[in-house]
Amino acid sequence: MTQRYGAGRPEPVGPPVLDGLLAAVARGDQAAFARLYDHCAGQVYGIVRRVLRDPAQSEEVAQEVLVEVWRTAPRYDAARGSATGWILTIAHRRAVDRVRSEQASRAREVRSGRQDRAPHDEVAEEVELRLEHQQVRRALSALTDLQRQAVELAYYGGHTHREVAELLGAPLGTVKTRLRDGLLRLRDEMGVTR
Repeated sequence: MTQRYGAGRPEPVGPPVLDGLLAAVARGDQAAFARLYDHCAGQVYGIVRRVLRDPAQSEEVAQEVLVEVWRTAPRYDAARGSATGWILTIAHRRAVDRVRSEQASRAREVRSGRQDRAPHDEVAEEVELRLEHQQVRRALSALTDLQRQAVELAYYGGHTHREVAELLGAPLGTVKTRLRDGLLRLRDEMGVTR
């Protein structure tokens, strides 16, 4: 069962042949299952892929479907429909089950995440943020004017080093040195340890 889905097209067979193959599979005939697999694997994968969209998950579910066909072949009743219809119904149901399972799993994770989070104090967060801003402003005031300009343009202005050099009319190497020295000094001023 290592064939890639859609690789190589077996010669098409009609519904009576597939019904016969499925009946043989129900009796444990592995050669009949191999032929049935060759004829149905591509269709099974196609149905599953349309529902799941993810190729890796689709291959996994298609394999599960074909294993289920092997295990449950004795339950197939030709009077209720074709072998192809029975197999593709199993495929569609399995794919829908996988989608529902994934959705339920995500919903559980979201609920769990909400429960795990400790309630936060918005006032405390705001105060902490203001204190951090004050600390950064104090640290910036300890820089030289040239270092502060370079840091503000690069980190607050969102400019690249080259753009900072153009804006300040300074060589790129000089700007990089100012930024490095300014960041080192900021780190020291803010008490950040390596």
